Amino acid sequence: MDAAQRSWPDGPAATGTAREDASLWVRHFRRRPDAPVRLVCLPHAGGSASVFRPWAAAAGPELEVLALQYPGRQDRHREKAMEDIAELADHAAPAVRAAVGDRPYGLFGHSMGALLAFELTRRLERTGPGPDLLAVSGRRPPSTVRTGEYAHLVDDAALTAHLRELSGTDPRLLADEEALQMILPAVRADLTAVDRHQAAPGATVEAPVLAITGDADPWVTPGEAAAWHRRTTSSFDLRVYPGGHFYLEHLQEELLALLGGRLAPAAAR
Repeated sequence: MDAAQRSWPDGPAATGTAREDASLWVRHFRRRPDAPVRLVCLPHAGGSASVFRPWAAAAGPELEVLALQYPGRQDRHREKAMEDIAELADHAAPAVRAAVGDRPYGLFGHSMGALLAFELTRRLERTGPGPDLLAVSGRRPPSTVRTGEYAHLVDDAALTAHLRELSGTDPRLLADEEALQMILPAVRADLTAVDRHQAAPGATVEAPVLAITGDADPWVTPGEAAAWHRRTTSSFDLRVYPGGHFYLEHLQEELLALLGGRLAPAAAR
């Protein structure tokens, strides 16, 4: 989450076509029409597309960074947040397809975004060219639940403390009661989606999977992240960086280079 969530202009209205759905779901913070590949980024629970605005600005000419905007936040604050990963994936898939066009592309999802990116990949692979890379960050594979971990069930005070512990939310927002009342419904809806999500038994993707995590993340160990290898029929790699759940905040350039490098062979085809 970020301070931009304090100011929410009205967003575009969904009218049903793939192109219009793309404008509703996908944000282009910096268009690069000549970039050979695209990277679609999916934010964490409670997060918004603007988390990846700096990535879009910092990416080189060979990579265009797009970001998914979930309902219930920022310019989509008038919409009800969805509480189901599969429902989110069903709605987002046509929009992502329209946004990437005929160029090679990859998906990068952090935390909740990793689960959604996995389900999105499954749908995209069924309906046309799938992503050339699925990068899953800061999250265990689907259906891997720790005993007693149901964050969506706690009260607002405990949920706020949970956000403070993860260190991914501006402390000024957490100290602002009015801001919290706007933010917490989307956070709780997202966590409900995460806690309840169960992938189909044995579900896999054809895309290569790259799992990334911080070595001090309290919500996923490197060993748990390594279990993503069971979710692909293609190649798998694991990268562990110093840091906690939001390790990526300090590694923008390194991650863009890593992801762009993994997508480069697709651009050369």
